[in-house]
Amino acid sequence: MNWWLFPPATREAQFDEKWAFVGKKQKHCDPNDPADARRGDNWDHVGLDPEHRLVVSVVPGKRTAQNTQALVRDFQARTAERPMNLITTDEYAPYREALLKAYGQCILPPHTGRRGRPQGPRWVAPPSLRYATVHKTRKKGRVVKVETRLVFGRRRDVEAALKASPLSQHVNTSFLERHNGTERNRNARKVRKSYCFSKAWDVHEAVTYYTMFSYNFCWPVRTLWARDCHGHWHARTPAMSAGLTDHVWSLREWLTFPAVQRE
Repeated sequence: MNWWLFPPATREAQFDEKWAFVGKKQKHCDPNDPADARRGDNWDHVGLDPEHRLVVSVVPGKRTAQNTQALVRDFQARTAERPMNLITTDEYAPYREALLKAYGQCILPPHTGRRGRPQGPRWVAPPSLRYATVHKTRKKGRVVKVETRLVFGRRRDVEAALKASPLSQHVNTSFLERHNGTERNRNARKVRKSYCFSKAWDVHEAVTYYTMFSYNFCWPVRTLWARDCHGHWHARTPAMSAGLTDHVWSLREWLTFPAVQRE
């Protein structure tokens, strides 16, 4: 693989968090016990390229605004800081500020010469930031209604992005939700009811990175198969679909590939 193939050909983004736990459930953790600081809930904050099924960014840890901001900034850096055609999430509140600070502009209002405290800097969303959320209404644990809400951007621009999208014609987070199921299947530590749950925080996060990113290069995805000029079908991984590589990697190749390249 050549490093000049980076960044990936990502044009859309879906963000979500997936729950798991380490050691014991959060309700059994003692806030006064320092050891329990690294037990209980551990969430995968995930940024997915739905078009290519590529896991762009992962931040495991507690479900906090800080980790949400770390996820969005990491995603932005890995996609060369270019704006996405469309960004969608659920209604988890920290995404709004995280996206605004990552893709927005900091404006310092001019002094008016009037008395009183001057206005401080504020973040403004540029026209290129198109962000919508999915609101789900549940009854007895089942989704009975799905609504979408525009947060940043003009509605006509979002509609144009959906029309040009090779995926679906509606705002959704279904591709990332589907990937959550795939990840639970690949990582038994995250099955909801299992004796295989992680016992150590560091090991849990290490296995998270391993399964998430090996998926990109070593796991052919059925919906990404492509036909060549001779009409033959060929398996493709998310990394191949996103233009990062030209072949399916073996785990050995992926694990032994140098993480830092020298000029």
